[in-house]
Amino acid sequence: MATDRASSPVTGPRALRPGEWDQWYDSLLRAFGGVPEAAEERELWASLTETGRSIGVWDGDAVIGTASAFDFRLTVPGGASVPAAGVTMVSVAATHRRRGVLTSMMRRQLDDVRSWGRPLAVLTASEPAIYGRFGYGVGTYNVNARIDTTRVRLSVPPGTDGVRLRYAAPADVLDACEALYARRVPLRPGMVARAPGWERLMLLDPASERDGASPLQCVVAERDGEVVGYARFRVKPVWEPAGARGTVLLENMEALDPAAHAAVWRFLFDIDLTSVIDARRRPVDEPWQFLVSDIRRCELLVRDSLHVRLVDVGAALEARAYQVPLDVVFEVEDSFCPWNAGRWRLTGDAKGASCARTADPADLALGVRELGRVYLGGVSLASLAGAGLVRELRDGALAEASVGFGSAVAPWLPHGF
Repeated sequence: MATDRASSPVTGPRALRPGEWDQWYDSLLRAFGGVPEAAEERELWASLTETGRSIGVWDGDAVIGTASAFDFRLTVPGGASVPAAGVTMVSVAATHRRRGVLTSMMRRQLDDVRSWGRPLAVLTASEPAIYGRFGYGVGTYNVNARIDTTRVRLSVPPGTDGVRLRYAAPADVLDACEALYARRVPLRPGMVARAPGWERLMLLDPASERDGASPLQCVVAERDGEVVGYARFRVKPVWEPAGARGTVLLENMEALDPAAHAAVWRFLFDIDLTSVIDARRRPVDEPWQFLVSDIRRCELLVRDSLHVRLVDVGAALEARAYQVPLDVVFEVEDSFCPWNAGRWRLTGDAKGASCARTADPADLALGVRELGRVYLGGVSLASLAGAGLVRELRDGALAEASVGFGSAVAPWLPHGF
């Protein structure tokens, strides 16, 4: 990498060495505002960080660039669990902007991901505009909701009254909740299988980040002695002259069936001394939205979530299934990872797929960023074509591929990393 403007010895990117994590992580925190983390949070990320998958750039003895990757397994359409690099902890010091530091780290990282045999790289972006030039496209969205429970009523399906709810200390029921979560992972694209250690993220509860809310609470839903749903949440009391107007802050929840889902949501609606549910990072098609009496008073806000990058186009497209039989040739443009560029023939159906290079005429032309956008089934090729980002070269190919790439449920990333 070139030296900086003052000709000081800028080196890297290179892999993190033992003993460098604290300095490296301090540089990351400074880039994100410099607010110290609670000891429990810092210790968790230290335990989860894989130094062999972490890189940095140095200016003399100072860390001025950071990037890392977690080794994940990501659910894709069809239910397969695909190895993916979870790109994280990316930062560049404000003193070293516009000097190619980020580009050099993205170059090194994607080369590394390819060498690890991972067909996908995924990330959540602090600033969505950053990563498109490196081939990442927004592949999943989530919904934030602020529900006025004084004005909105919830209808529930038959069987809801047969679900028993009880409070439990979050740590005491962690294993049962994680087992339920694991059952849900194969059912929705975008969900991440939590490797050992990641369950601790669900209990992270530093007092410094509660902003006046309670410590983490948990309720579990049971039927015939089996845990069929749960919610982790906080309650933020608010008192006004007219009375209580507290807020329920929903952290995460899962349920196995419609009755359990409705029972948990009904509980959240009915918590005493509250009038608002603040639910963040929920699926865009979550069923509670179809049970409420007034969706306008739920104040839905859709935002980007998981950004997807195909590192190996052939392996990635082979790893997922397709809703209808497909036989389509893509002309792929990928200037940052040129090994992906060229024509690929994809043949597949609901049982599986194959994808290989071909010299046959192309049916559709698009960039690798657009493949990332449609990969998990939450964005359609037809929508991107309407924006001029996909070109149809064979009549009928666009409609065929758009249906094939879809998903019966919206892809969703449950939590950040």
